[in-house]
Amino acid sequence: MVSHAELDLLAIAHIDCDAFYASVEKRDNPELQDVPLIVGGGQRGVVSTCCYIARIYGVRSAMPMFKALEACPDAVVIKPNMEKYSRVGKEIRERMRALTPLVEPISIDEAFLDLTGTERLHQATPAETLAKFVRGIEADIGISASVGLAPNKFLAKLASDLEKPRGFSVIGAEEAETVLAPMPVGRIWGVGKVFQKKLEKDGIKTIGQLQTMEAAELARRYGSIGLRLASLSHGDDSRLVKPERGAKSVSTETTFRSDISSFETLRPILRNLSEKVSSRLKKSDLSGRGITLKLKTADFRTITRARHLGDPTQLADKIYAAGESLLENETDGRRFRLIGIGVSDLEPADRADPEDLLDVSAERRKNAEIAVDKLRDKFGNSAVELGLTHAARSSDKPRKS
Repeated sequence: MVSHAELDLLAIAHIDCDAFYASVEKRDNPELQDVPLIVGGGQRGVVSTCCYIARIYGVRSAMPMFKALEACPDAVVIKPNMEKYSRVGKEIRERMRALTPLVEPISIDEAFLDLTGTERLHQATPAETLAKFVRGIEADIGISASVGLAPNKFLAKLASDLEKPRGFSVIGAEEAETVLAPMPVGRIWGVGKVFQKKLEKDGIKTIGQLQTMEAAELARRYGSIGLRLASLSHGDDSRLVKPERGAKSVSTETTFRSDISSFETLRPILRNLSEKVSSRLKKSDLSGRGITLKLKTADFRTITRARHLGDPTQLADKIYAAGESLLENETDGRRFRLIGIGVSDLEPADRADPEDLLDVSAERRKNAEIAVDKLRDKFGNSAVELGLTHAARSSDKPRKS
């Protein structure tokens, strides 16, 4: 960026590392530097991320692995190493916090920053500080990133996607409507694939079409989200950069009246707890990749076991499945007085549970869970109950939750 009319006036940034998982793997193995690389596989058999060389061949995130290898048969495939990625992400996050205390993480490899008032501290404008920052993490950590600079979070996030990789894009307030107008409605924060199809069915395909509509009309058609469409389509976003995003995890646990050692007795209790965690995630519009099982033995020794999922989830079905496999390995005759389940590495809900083309039953279970949620919202939690969770309620009365 050489010049921009508002360059020295803008202070809200979105920083997004480029093909983060793949970049970490290439950094750690120089032999992979010039080859197409896919990070993924595992139980779901899908692409978690891929390098930009692989993207030239049409590979993309969430693509089934067999399709990715059909498109790019020479690609190297590596299973995700979430612990390593988390370490690198935390190192970059600490460098962000050295720029400003107003850092709002969005995921392991991206965050919003508000650099308002930091000119004296850094002896530079926010734009200059950000340029120095991304040069520094590439030189010192070996990871490149793209920057979006704008007057608000919505425009900053859009800008960071415009020229990846190693992009530095600016969207000013004066040009916002012009820049947004030709973009598809799916580029608006909160508009997922299902809602985008609904808008397109109503004849609304571009953000420019939304700009011509009255807020009252959009509200009448789409409720509260219609008002958001009206604001964001004009580039207006009043959300602040919040350094604390609330809870880092969502979890629940229960203590038994008498110790339990049986896997079959613990399973329904774990399912019941998974449903509670799932409900809280859904109500908070959150999802997460990290699943943690907590157990406390009869002699008060705490045991935690964790697993990372390929995609963030908010479904009880997936939370329970991961927790159950962890539990099975620990039920070896020991008696437990407490069990808990939690979800961490939280992300926005719109990233959760992408369609699994390799497991059609997973999509059916997802739809069934959504239907059950609607019935419970209308008639109460006891309106629909699985046989497994009913067993949990009748088998043992917990002391606390």
